[in-house]
Formats: sequence, structure tokens, C-alpha cells
Amino acid sequence: MSAAERRELVLDAAVTEFAVHGLAGTSTEDVARRAGISQPYLFRLFPTKKKLFVELVDRCYRRVEETFIAAAEDRMREEALEAMGNGYKRLLDDRTLLLLQMHVYAACDDPDIQAAVRARYKHLWELMSVAVRKYPQVARLRSPVLAS
Repeated sequence: MSAAERRELVLDAAVTEFAVHGLAGTSTEDVARRAGISQPYLFRLFPTKKKLFVELVDRCYRRVEETFIAAAEDRMREEALEAMGNGYKRLLDDRTLLLLQMHVYAACDDPDIQAAVRARYKHLWELMSVAVRKYPQVARLRSPVLAS
């Protein structure tokens, strides 16, 4: 197995562990055991537990982004926004992803994690904002907080 494949295997194992236990409660030993590797090898792939967690932040948001893009493909304006919303609802059926999202937000007291979450959330917001700008009638869907 290549290092890239092993890295993906570790990320898959880490999603499950962090979704259940969060950043503070997850042990790298448990992640390594679930991935079938040694803890020292885990640290060769990810130098710190926080770096591993930040990779999961990126993976989580990338999954949402890919869902939005696939849902909006070949659709325009309000239909695209509705399809994105429906796609997100389907993502929420994945309890592991939902729990991971919850733990990601809970870990935002750490400046590095907060920066990663903020950057990815901003990117998602910009993606949705493009759809809103293309279809002014949908602007009513914006939160009053975001409009100010």
C-alpha cells in the first residue's frame, strides 16, 4: 500500500474516532489502531493530532462543497439553491459526518482550527453567495445577520 493510500486509510479511521470523541477525547493510539498502523507511523503521516484534525476539517467541508457543486450542476438560480439544500439534507443522514461537524465547531476555541473552519466556511458561503447574486429574488433567503 502506498503512503497516499495509507494516509487516506488513516483519515477514514480518524473520521470515526473524532466524530465520536471530539478533538480532546480522541487518542492518536486509537486512530492508529483503527487504521491498522503504529502510532509512530501515524505521526510520520500527520506530525500532530491537531494537523490530523485540520485535515478532517478540510475533508468535511470539501464533501459539502462537492455535494453543492454536484447538486447545482445543470441547474440554474433558485433550482440550484434548492438542489444544494436537498443535497445537504442527504449529507445529514450520515451521522458520522454530522457528529464530526459538531466536534469541528466545538474545537474552534483553538486558533488554528478556528482559522481552518473560518476559511472553509467562507468558501462555502461564497459558493452560495454566487447563486444568490445570480438570482436577486433569492436574496430574501439571506439571514438578516449576513445582510448587515
